[in-house]
Amino acid sequence: MADSRLRTALQTGQFIVAPGVFDMISAKVADGMGFPALYGTGYGTVAANLGLADVGLATYTDMVTHLGQIARASSTPLIADADTGYGGLLNVRHTVPGYEAAGIAAIQIEDQESPKKCGHTPGRRVIPVEEMLLKIEVAVQSRSNPDFLVIARTDARTSLGIDEAIRRGKLFAKAGADVVFVESPETEEEMLRIGGEIDAPLLANMVEGGRTPLLPAKRLAEIGYNIAIYPAVGFLAITAALDRVYSHLHKHGDSTGLPTSESYGFGRMCDLMGFPDAWAFDRKWAERMEQLQAEMKS
Repeated sequence: MADSRLRTALQTGQFIVAPGVFDMISAKVADGMGFPALYGTGYGTVAANLGLADVGLATYTDMVTHLGQIARASSTPLIADADTGYGGLLNVRHTVPGYEAAGIAAIQIEDQESPKKCGHTPGRRVIPVEEMLLKIEVAVQSRSNPDFLVIARTDARTSLGIDEAIRRGKLFAKAGADVVFVESPETEEEMLRIGGEIDAPLLANMVEGGRTPLLPAKRLAEIGYNIAIYPAVGFLAITAALDRVYSHLHKHGDSTGLPTSESYGFGRMCDLMGFPDAWAFDRKWAERMEQLQAEMKS
């Protein structure tokens, strides 16, 4: 059953801020904070689970497995990256119901050539717009519930310019995309044009160190955006923290002297992972075992 909360949020004008999640720890932390959505980042998921660059090496099976685990374990709707749909039209027809069945709330499909590349790195090329329009039509027809959102992304800005990117965005909306995602605009003025010229819910990709200026949520909403994803904020912070603590351990040979702020705390981590529930379960059934043993002796 598709999650209706994202569609409802868009229809009621709620601005959606979605932090990037990439493994079960990041998902559990973000899920408890009350965000209206989470974003299953392709870059982060590939990096965290495969240790590879986001250059089209991850398969449909890799991604639906990892992102499906996150979706099933989270109470927050998950928007999930699906690259190009992992191939042609038949692949899209297979990918959409697979993501939907995995418990994901919205799928993001882009118009890059295969193999794709990360949206804020060089060398991206796009397929003919007609091919992407067919992918959108197939995606919309392949879902079983209209509350499962189809997000159509164009990477045309970097190679073909902002005019072509906006033209594609308009066509994507006409083809039935629920949300349009123009990747990598390079100035606020370009973002203003996107917000003013594309009549559809819009997604902004806020990547620290990326090609697009980082704008406050209030400003994004003012210029016509409805969703802001922050795919890299989590894994950049985690990697920096690991670099600091591992460097300290390598240099000093132990973890003494690390600031307490560098640690989440073992007890807090146990709570996050659900140990109290497991311990309570064990106690309950240990008591039941003792009761049965006593009954057998009597």
